[in-house]
Amino acid sequence: MLDPARIAEIADELVAADRDRSIVPLLTARNPDMTVEDAYAVQQLWAERRAEQGARLVGRKIGLTSKAMQVATGITEPDYGVIFDDMVIESGTSVEFDRFSNVRIEVELAFTLAKPLAGPDTTIFDVLDATAYVVPALEILNSHVEMAGRTIVDTISDNAAMGAMVVGGNPVRVDAVDLRWVSALLYRNQVIEESGVAAAVLGHPAMAVAWLANRLAQHGQSLGAGEIILAGSFTRPMWVERGDTVHADYGQLGAITCRFE
Repeated sequence: MLDPARIAEIADELVAADRDRSIVPLLTARNPDMTVEDAYAVQQLWAERRAEQGARLVGRKIGLTSKAMQVATGITEPDYGVIFDDMVIESGTSVEFDRFSNVRIEVELAFTLAKPLAGPDTTIFDVLDATAYVVPALEILNSHVEMAGRTIVDTISDNAAMGAMVVGGNPVRVDAVDLRWVSALLYRNQVIEESGVAAAVLGHPAMAVAWLANRLAQHGQSLGAGEIILAGSFTRPMWVERGDTVHADYGQLGAITCRFE
């Protein structure tokens, strides 16, 4: 484990990178003994710094839950980050491209909880019972740590690369549709770049939420009623550039559109 002073230095470095929209060298290259638990300690302190600046926690994101994402990143276990109120964007919005670094898009489902969830023994059935509704969402990845050679430790420290989420489409109750078979077509500038099915997320996207509740219990945390949970991507991340229009068609669940200005 890193000492608390070093953890604070790394958290402050990432706060500055977020503010300045800059990239920092690999954390693991400079701290070879850094562990996953160190990374979550950095993330927690980073989140506390943001809360001190007035940001309000509204949910969590789960990453690396599908084979597509694990192959794309070379990382083989899920991770999680936090979502603040200024990270939630409505469909149809023009997004400021320069707000983010290494900008990529992922296709996901977001669970909004009606009841709290606390591990360590949360099941998929607990998640389905606690969910008010599920809605399509795009995650905008925002990486402040250099990409080449990243490990899960680097990614977790950087809030699991969470930049923002774009929410749209049609909210549905969990018993109104088989969530495993929700599919999406991801367009960039009218061209289909990616497609996928939600079952790619741990067999069922609600399984990712159960994983998160149980993982948070190891840190003495839980999920609260009203929180939004991004369950993880079922496509590979798609790079976007300034001026790109992104459109995701979820069939019966509707669509999401945004443009990067």
